Amino acid sequence: MMDFLKSIAGKIVAGLVAVGVLAAGVSWWQMDLATRDALIKSTGKILAWIGIVGVLPFVTFFVTRAVAKFENNVLASVMVIGYTLLEFLLLLWLFDWSIEGTLAWAFVGLGVLTAALYNLLACDWLAEKFD
Repeated sequence: MMDFLKSIAGKIVAGLVAVGVLAAGVSWWQMDLATRDALIKSTGKILAWIGIVGVLPFVTFFVTRAVAKFENNVLASVMVIGYTLLEFLLLLWLFDWSIEGTLAWAFVGLGVLTAALYNLLACDWLAEKFD
């Protein structure tokens, strides 16, 4: 019975994904050139920002090592907040200091909170490696 339900669920998910891809393709095809260019440009900026967020704690491992030697949670918190603030400012700069609309700000907030969590986990992991 479970295998039957798994196969049904798999088919439903595959169908939903196929409908989503088809809808995205039709939307892309119907979109005017200016909107399409804006989406490509914004997507490139977002991917660049995600890449920088992903490597920043590892490229600056020496900062984490120096902070870990003090074994001070306040100093470690300041480091993580500093990384996150720097990444937030980078995101604003990439979008020319203008984020317009509630939905855009919601995505910025989600991205910055995710970056903060990532910074916390990555710096904690790096600090454990230096013990």
